[in-house]
Amino acid sequence: MRVIVHLSDIHFGRLQPSIVEPLASSIVQLRPDLLAVSGDLTQRARKREFEAARRFLDGMPVPRLVLPGNHDVPLYNVFRRFGSPLARYKRAITSDLSPVYRDDEMIVVGVNTARSLTWGEGRINEEQVDHIVRTLAGAPADLIRVVVTHHPFDLPEGVREERLLGGAVMAMEKLAAANADLFLAGHLHLSHIGHTAARYKIAGHSALVVQAGTVSTRSRGERPSFNVLRIARPNIAVERLVWDPALHAFAATAAGRFCHRPDGWRAAD
Repeated sequence: MRVIVHLSDIHFGRLQPSIVEPLASSIVQLRPDLLAVSGDLTQRARKREFEAARRFLDGMPVPRLVLPGNHDVPLYNVFRRFGSPLARYKRAITSDLSPVYRDDEMIVVGVNTARSLTWGEGRINEEQVDHIVRTLAGAPADLIRVVVTHHPFDLPEGVREERLLGGAVMAMEKLAAANADLFLAGHLHLSHIGHTAARYKIAGHSALVVQAGTVSTRSRGERPSFNVLRIARPNIAVERLVWDPALHAFAATAAGRFCHRPDGWRAAD
């Protein structure tokens, strides 16, 4: 079995300081095989925010796969936004914008969907998709195939369609052929689990789409939370850890159990 902690939209600069230590402790205690951080480490891409994010990540004694989000691109500094949009991110966090993690049970591929020209929303292009496909093609067939982006491939009910990742239809057609099993994303500050078959209707393919909420104060009516995924083919269990102010700790709540069948990933009986 493999355990992924999926954390998104930390937003240092809009993160309650008292939550940082309990968050770090919770992650360490879970002893995940991988910490996947799907973007928006900062609120306004300021140097001090990236420094705080770096200190937080340095306290995580686990393999990490980290991606930028749109908030990690400067908003008001036009020269930085269009001239060197991710320079601070690269200096403080990582210069690898296409990170890959692989072990003997899963392969996890990250891709940067943040763009200077899109004010909040994101895109994926054919070159990036082809890189993911080539990476997945080189892995043994029995590995769970995971794709991580900041912007989502699916939307919770009530969220307008404009918030869907740009290029998602093109990407899903190719990623379905590459047998992608699981998509992790953030951005919306809403927890969500969906199936690609409901939106993309590609014959024989139904991957899971798991959305993480935020641990920041920029909530959309949800308390701060993050996801834990326990993966052992043909099963995936998803759990949400939600901030409980009374306990001053993150408490676990079940989110769903899924099983791989001939037509893809479905809710377990």
